[in-house]
Amino acid sequence: MKKIILSTVMLLGITALAAQTSPVKFAYLSDVHLSVDSPKIGNLELCIEDINSQEDIQFTMLGGDITEFGADHEIALAKSILDKFRMPYYLVAGNHDAKWSESGCNTFKKVFGYEQFEIEAGGIKFLGSNCGPNMRMAPALLPHESLVWLDSIAKATPADQPVIFVNHFPQDTSILNYFQVINTLKQCNIQMLIGGHWHQNRILDYEGVPGILGRAPDKGKEIGYNIITIENGVFSVREKIVMDKNGKKVAVEGEPWFSLKLTDKPKYKPAVADDRNPYGLPEDYPFINFSVNEKYGNVKTIWRHQDEGDIGDGAVISGRYVVYANASGTVKALEAKSGRQLWSYTTEGKVFSTPAIDGNRVVIGSSDGCIYCLNLKKGKLLWKYKCDKSVLATPVIQDGIAYCGSSDHIFRALDVKTGKLVWQYADVKGFVESKPYIDREQLVFGDWGNTLYSLDPATGELQWKWSTKGSRMLSPAAVYPVKANGKIFVVTPERKTYAIDAATGRQVWSAPGGRESIALSADGSRIFVKNMFSRMHAFSTEGDTANEIWRRFVEGQGYEIAPTPCASTVVDGRELIFMPTDKGNLFCLDAADGSTIWIHKVSVALINSIVVLPDRELLLCTMDGVVTRLRY
Repeated sequence: MKKIILSTVMLLGITALAAQTSPVKFAYLSDVHLSVDSPKIGNLELCIEDINSQEDIQFTMLGGDITEFGADHEIALAKSILDKFRMPYYLVAGNHDAKWSESGCNTFKKVFGYEQFEIEAGGIKFLGSNCGPNMRMAPALLPHESLVWLDSIAKATPADQPVIFVNHFPQDTSILNYFQVINTLKQCNIQMLIGGHWHQNRILDYEGVPGILGRAPDKGKEIGYNIITIENGVFSVREKIVMDKNGKKVAVEGEPWFSLKLTDKPKYKPAVADDRNPYGLPEDYPFINFSVNEKYGNVKTIWRHQDEGDIGDGAVISGRYVVYANASGTVKALEAKSGRQLWSYTTEGKVFSTPAIDGNRVVIGSSDGCIYCLNLKKGKLLWKYKCDKSVLATPVIQDGIAYCGSSDHIFRALDVKTGKLVWQYADVKGFVESKPYIDREQLVFGDWGNTLYSLDPATGELQWKWSTKGSRMLSPAAVYPVKANGKIFVVTPERKTYAIDAATGRQVWSAPGGRESIALSADGSRIFVKNMFSRMHAFSTEGDTANEIWRRFVEGQGYEIAPTPCASTVVDGRELIFMPTDKGNLFCLDAADGSTIWIHKVSVALINSIVVLPDRELLLCTMDGVVTRLRY
């Protein structure tokens, strides 16, 4: 095999390889899930040692889930280990790197230098992109800004150049906008897709485009990885085992388990879109069937705004202004009547915080580590407060004080007029993501350290702590707590609903059902809890035992994990529940029994927030960048 001479060029901020001759040989790993003191560290190091021993391997690719929890120290650990490769390596983020990231995905980008890559080897172009869900619990979603990047690269690539796409997720119904990804790639000479997520080698088909998933280093008890070669136009994959099931070091390279003849002639044509079918795809595609909007024609769109990026959390309204922020870090104000953009202000980090408005001031957190206060009418900076780490949480404002958690294990109270610190509570175990509950007696919030806290709003003194057990992924961290009849109510990813004594933190009762979405009835007598399996529960807020008033199967909801709070309102004496889903569907239910009144499809992605407005109107925003005002 001839030695390949490589030159370097700069593409998108990373060094890309431009092979002068062929063949190409590289290693592929996925789902290494690194964390401190984990045996996975040693497993990966065994693979790196073996890869480094092979002079003809030119580079390594890693297909996501580099860390277990997306923590800053885990990313630093991963960098220190991956830098042991003697050759370049290229990687994409997976859901574990993005969903539980204390930095809001900023550290991953800062440490590794990019979120997408474009490299060439042997005349073949490799494109790799990050993939959410970023911070929000939802199915995978290629971020809108990444989709725009992919579209620009696909259109600019020569028609005869073979292209291979690398992403963590299988590009099927595992990812909400898979049809957009596939259709975008069909604009160029896409040959195949490489992914991970399943921790095993698999061969798949994506709308006719071949795809493979690569194994984790520690699949079963055997330690190993994949070696990919491209020679004489043939792409082939072999599994390399470096330690057998008995813990003995070996060097066993199998026969190819996948081969594909590459071509310089495009094989696929993108679907044609029109106004009625904006994706140009069959109406029976999962997630994109909007026919339900024709069935329930009483729900009308007043206006609809499409942002250029993802939206990390919710939108709010105050008088003339609708305010939200996108995941690229820009805070924007739209005109409430028309949806026309009025102003924007860009922070230095991604934003996953819903704005809080107090008079003429907008307070919001950013992953650049600052809490910002902007002028509502002009978007001008009034002040910013620097924290030690990212601020992903949503602030609440009461009596001129803004309350907000952060990722530096501190919860702060700031004067809205001056930005000066009023008090801070510096004993938060994990990072804070959600919006707290607040009244005159207490401030209640959860963290990703299994803990729910109650603080005195005036002083910041701890009133009580309540904790879940087991994995930190079962924390009461994404739920917006509610309060009624002397109890705090939360739901957790362990699929339980909890009632906690508001004064003492004593657990009053727990019941099966729920995950992270909960709402309180208008009169405070009931809580409405959405579970993951097409069910809505109504519990009484009274008494010391769980009293389930009704449980309803919600046809059409399907399996879904949206953490967004439900909302309720009373219209003409009838209480309604607005239930969001992670696939862009909004259900309106009768609060008396949970029966469905109407359904409206807003988008294909998670509904981030629901704001109930007067005169049968709603304000919603979605993860894939839609802000819309509806009338029902």
